[in-house]
Amino acid sequence: MTRRSPFRYFKTSPEIIRLAVMMYVRFPLSLRNVEDLLHERGIEISHETVRYWWNRFGPIFAAEIRRNRVNRMRSYSNWQWHLDEVFVKINGETHYLWRAVDHEGEVLESYVTKRRDRKAALKFLRKAMKRYGSPHVVVTDKLRSYGAAMKIIGNAQKQETGRWRNNRSENSHQPFRRRERVMLRFRQMKSLQKFSDVHSSVHNHFNLERHLYNRDNFKLNRAVALTEWRQLCSA
Repeated sequence: MTRRSPFRYFKTSPEIIRLAVMMYVRFPLSLRNVEDLLHERGIEISHETVRYWWNRFGPIFAAEIRRNRVNRMRSYSNWQWHLDEVFVKINGETHYLWRAVDHEGEVLESYVTKRRDRKAALKFLRKAMKRYGSPHVVVTDKLRSYGAAMKIIGNAQKQETGRWRNNRSENSHQPFRRRERVMLRFRQMKSLQKFSDVHSSVHNHFNLERHLYNRDNFKLNRAVALTEWRQLCSA
């Protein structure tokens, strides 16, 4: 059965839509910044069009990127997860963005809650394990909610804590914080959850770890990532 193209009712070419979504989600740009940059390329659109495009196509692109990576991630024999949560203000009220990162820096799951208790940690862990399976080791901070949730799941013996051992997860919050400042924070819990899911998938796709490669390999990996992005949701 042939999959129907999500661009079928749009007059704008898929290449321009992919470019606009990538610029807005990947880089710390506002909607009007993206509008101005596309104007310099001869593409006349409104910033509200960019908003509509990322809301419509961002989750679709993120789902395809995630689907292509899930099977590869499940094959890790020594898979190690790093779990952490970060404070996020929504209309002056504190919420918590939970994040699971693997040992290679890939953001596996993001989940927004109003509380930081056992129930929230349990739901977050079950959501991540349902999609990616069970890890070999789970590194967390000393928040008791993790230990209580893992006892229910039955993998408490896999938990490891340490002062500096969870830096991988701590560093994963930095790209999100940069985007949060540009967006002047969030106004709804639903929009925060949606953007964090899309942003983490796009960040994974373009996370080239340039410090691990020489210049030639980095340029090759960057070209491959851009080529794969331009093929998302293609017929």
